[in-house]
Formats: sequence, C-alpha cells, structure tokens
Amino acid sequence: MLEELKQIEAEALAAVANAADAEQLTEIKVAYLGKKGKITAVSRQMGQVSPEERPALGAAVNQAKGAVETAISSRMAEFRSAQMAAALAEETIDISLPGTSLPRGSRHILSVVQEQMEDIFIGLGYSIAEGPQVEYDYYNFEALNLPPEHPARDMQDSFYFSEKMLLRTHTSPVQVRTMERMAGQLPVKVISPGVVYRRDDDATHSPMFHQVEGLLIDKHVTFADLSGTLLEFARQMFGEDREIRLRPSYFPFTEPSAEVDISCFACGGKGCRLCKGSGWIEILGSGEVHPKVLAMSGYDPEQCSGFAFGMGIERVAMLKYGITDMRLLFDNDIRFLHSF
Repeated sequence: MLEELKQIEAEALAAVANAADAEQLTEIKVAYLGKKGKITAVSRQMGQVSPEERPALGAAVNQAKGAVETAISSRMAEFRSAQMAAALAEETIDISLPGTSLPRGSRHILSVVQEQMEDIFIGLGYSIAEGPQVEYDYYNFEALNLPPEHPARDMQDSFYFSEKMLLRTHTSPVQVRTMERMAGQLPVKVISPGVVYRRDDDATHSPMFHQVEGLLIDKHVTFADLSGTLLEFARQMFGEDREIRLRPSYFPFTEPSAEVDISCFACGGKGCRLCKGSGWIEILGSGEVHPKVLAMSGYDPEQCSGFAFGMGIERVAMLKYGITDMRLLFDNDIRFLHSF
C-alpha cells in the first residue's frame, strides 16, 4: 500500500505541474484530495492494515497530502500572477482625462468664530472650562443667586426634565463648578464656551445656541479690569479702532452689572442700519461677581473679588459677517455654508 501511495503522489505532482489553467488545477485537487480522491481513498483503507503498519501508513498519507497541497497552492499562485499581469498589459489609461475631484468640506462658521474667541482669551491668560449640558437646578440657578421664585425659572423659558434637572440655559454653571473645584484657590481665570438651551425661536433667537462666558476671581479685581479686558476683546474681534461703552443693567449673579456696546464697525459710529442709527451695537452682558455667588462657591467676598461676562457666539458671528437671520446658521444649506 505504501508503494501504491507513492505512485499516486508522483502522479498527482506530475498532473499539477502539467496543469494548463486554474480550472484544471481545481479538477486535479478534487481527483486526489477530494472526498472520493485517490489519496483520500488510501487513508480510508487504514483499517485494513495491521496495527504495526498503521503509523507508517498514516505518516505517508499525511506527507503525500501535504506535498500535493503545497504543489497545488504554488501552481495556483503562478496562474493568478500570470492572469493579473495579462490584465494589466491589456489595460490602457488615458492620462489626458481629467481626474475625479472629491468635494471638500469646511468648518462651520460658528466653529470658526468660537475658535477666534477662544484664541483671544487664551492669549489673555484664560483657560477653557467645560461642563454638562444637562444640569442641576442648583448650578443653573440657585448657586447663581437665582432663588426659586425668580422669573428665569419659568417653565416657559427653560427645558426641564424634572424639578431639579434641566437643559442648561447658560454656561454659568461651568463657572460655579470651576469655583467649587478650585476650593477657594486664586486666581480663577476661565472661559466656558458651549451649547445652551432656551424656549425661544425667531429670526434672532434659537432654542439651541452657543455662548462664551468668562470668569476672573482674584484679589483686588475691579470694574476697570473688566472694562479693559472687554475693550481688548472688542478690538481683536472687530477691529483695532473699536471702542466700548458700559450701560448700567441688572443680572442676579453680578453687582454692579453692565450691558456692553461696541462702536459700530460698519459706519464707524456715525449711525447706520446695522446700529439702528445709534453708532453703537450691544454685544454682551457683564459685571462684578455678586458676593453671594462667591460665598456659595467657597470664596470669601471680603478677601477677593471678580468679574464675569457672557455673550452669544451666534450674535458675534451675525454681526461680524452680516448674517440677518440666525436660523440660517442651523439650516445646513450648503450654499450658505460655502459663502464663508
């Protein structure tokens, strides 16, 4: 039986070497290694030999199978290589044809403006702080000197999940969390950009929009420091010849508080449609951090002071690039996005 196996192996190897194509090679594989193949038939006769001869016969069968499989794999690789070479030889490429251009995306104008604002404040020594968009009522209102009866808690103005949780209406909670994390350390100097939510939807308001708020706490921080910081921001963002004015206002978390206007960059302060003839454009709200806010976050208002400010990124983008309807920023109209 060993002699018969050697003859079958030699026959199979010769057939593989003389195979004309891959299809014939597949037929040879089936004829010798398939379920009814010649080498397989020999392995099924193992039970007919004596126990002493079985090990030698088994080893011979395995060796024959391995030799034939290796020869078939090598020959098949030769056929595939030749087939690929023939296909490449027949293929012609017209290098004069224009290439296929891939559409290129671009960063959204809000992302561009946010990064510009971040770069300005990072250059002034601020770091960026982030926080959750689903916020506790305590951080969103109470820790900012907004008691339960305050109008800002109106269910019509905010998106509530429960009495104690809502979608944040501003990024001020990030400032509170930062002060708690700092545990009374000075200085605190952060900006908190991010998405906020309010029940508002028209040409100049959106139920989802973006804010950048800033906070500085240290010893002997004055209103003059706030004014100088915002003037530098206005000039870097809207032009070196910009001026600002601060108008008295009211915010529960700052005292005193001020609305901040910049001189109109369209008319130079002479009066136009953009500034409604006043020469000034309202840009943000600001003020000295309220002593109650400092105390609730672990800071002694007798030992330190600070200022805070906040502005909408959409408003800055609309003013800077002449966008008349905020809803355009979220319509995903490619024509609008490509204009920037």
